[in-house]
Amino acid sequence: MMFTTRPEIRGTFGVVTSTHWIASGVGMAMLERGGNAFDAAVAIGFVLQIVEPHLCGPAGEVPIIFRSARGDKPTVLCGQGVAPAAATIEHMRSMNLDMVPGSGLIAAVVPGSFDAWMTLLRDHGSMRLADVLEPAIHYAEAGHPLLPGVSRAIADVAEAFRKEWPTSAPTWLPNNEVPTPHQLFRNPTLAATWRRILSEAGEGTREQQIERARATWSSGFVAEAIDRFCRTQELMDASGERHKGLLTGDDMAKWQATYESPQTFRYHDWTFHKTGPWGQGPVLLQTLSLLAGYDLSKLPATEPEFAHLVLEALKLAFADREAYYGDPNFTKIPLDALLSESYAAERRKLIGHNASHELRPGVLPGFEAQVAKCLSMVRIAKNESAGLGVGEPTMMHLKPTLKPGDTVHFDVIDRFGNMVSATPSGGWPQSSPTIPELGFALNTRAQMFWLEPGLPGSLEPGKRPRTTLTPTLATRDDGLSLICGTPGGDQQDQWQLILLLRYIHHGLDLQQAIDAPLFHSVHFPASFYPREALLGTAVLEESCGEKMIAELKSRGHKVKVAPEWSAGRLTAASRGTDGILRAAATPRLMQAYAVGR
Repeated sequence: MMFTTRPEIRGTFGVVTSTHWIASGVGMAMLERGGNAFDAAVAIGFVLQIVEPHLCGPAGEVPIIFRSARGDKPTVLCGQGVAPAAATIEHMRSMNLDMVPGSGLIAAVVPGSFDAWMTLLRDHGSMRLADVLEPAIHYAEAGHPLLPGVSRAIADVAEAFRKEWPTSAPTWLPNNEVPTPHQLFRNPTLAATWRRILSEAGEGTREQQIERARATWSSGFVAEAIDRFCRTQELMDASGERHKGLLTGDDMAKWQATYESPQTFRYHDWTFHKTGPWGQGPVLLQTLSLLAGYDLSKLPATEPEFAHLVLEALKLAFADREAYYGDPNFTKIPLDALLSESYAAERRKLIGHNASHELRPGVLPGFEAQVAKCLSMVRIAKNESAGLGVGEPTMMHLKPTLKPGDTVHFDVIDRFGNMVSATPSGGWPQSSPTIPELGFALNTRAQMFWLEPGLPGSLEPGKRPRTTLTPTLATRDDGLSLICGTPGGDQQDQWQLILLLRYIHHGLDLQQAIDAPLFHSVHFPASFYPREALLGTAVLEESCGEKMIAELKSRGHKVKVAPEWSAGRLTAASRGTDGILRAAATPRLMQAYAVGR
């Protein structure tokens, strides 16, 4: 019997699981008040911007995958904004940049999360805008107990706030001091922003209010303040130089969140649904296609052979991510070929007894030059400590050191069978200066673009950066459905994969699968500045055990041992054919919680 840190939550009315206990409680409160999973999702999304502000913000982005109880097929709502009209490779090169900086104004794309939340609420929710915004406004005005992680993140950049980003200091350094862990922390300026949006939304039907709120954000006072700040402020970024922003009010007015069909893959009696190749989601699908050639049910998850196979399959899938993935509105992405059985069979032959130390994307006909160019862009990391990085867009530092940030995730299922999985991120105060009249910072997602033409991820105006944000929805042939996700940058699909394999093949429940030791690869180029790879390197939690660590080393893996309980912030929820709802949350970092009844 495997013991866990907490029970798998079970019920029939509703379940919510998120990376912060307050957000989980707020989501459950929406369900208790008669709202559905979509109402709860929007309320959770806004509350996470308040209680985990160092991990997501109002001007960030979010991919959402959901299924309606009406019997609709799983759907993706893309809340990933696009590059500004002025963001061209030529413009960046004219400023002597060979890479988009990992912080500052110049790295901002159109903020996507607000319009995504409004679209979800309008089309699928049942509550009014004021109802779902009220909890976020309350915690911004009345305060919330500050997470130690927020305090540490602010302390890391406090000097930069004082010297380089003075508009950030009033919000994040009250009385010019770093807020201490667990103190009551407020953001009254952000609360005032939400209240003004509600005011300008006016009266009328629920849908009319939401549409006015969308307009207030994209072409009203919010867009005007963002436009003015980017035009008038020339501030330090990770390049070591000062730059103005490229984002304009016109960029914001021309963009809106969009629905699309998910990319799917059938694995045994399951169908997995992910975002398209503008995200890294198909990596999980490609890895499953490779692992489908092995009988994992006969291979215990604690055995070194299991970890070796998973790591080697991930290396091959992530190599293809580098060579092929990008915004399909701009780039031809051969996903049908990449997910075909014939392609997987050939790629599977590359998995041997020993660890690979090469980046080996597949070379499909017609893509030879593209693959070669992608390989020429690979930078090998010189700093071995980079192997423990598990985050999202980079923080700004005055010193020539960089630290990764992270993101948030939540899953919610209601009594009707509606289910929503979302991974909001971006717009953190550590990455971009705070806009003083709004109380929040812009995102830095443009750092994921390349400043070399001819690549799937090359910078172009109106193009989506290839995000790492990647929620999952899976359905089994008998009707069981599951949603899950995690923060963690390039590791998101890796940790989810391990959870899912344990659940499918080894009989673990959701909480057991989450609590068990985790591992991941950093063999491929990181998605974030400075975009480096640690070839052949795998990171294992110490709790994986001496046997697994020693065996992987003997096979040639460059093993870096991370402290136990340090990898991943997984959450998951499921709905059985009997109507029983289940949910689980990681004990790692002591923040995430699942609730339900």
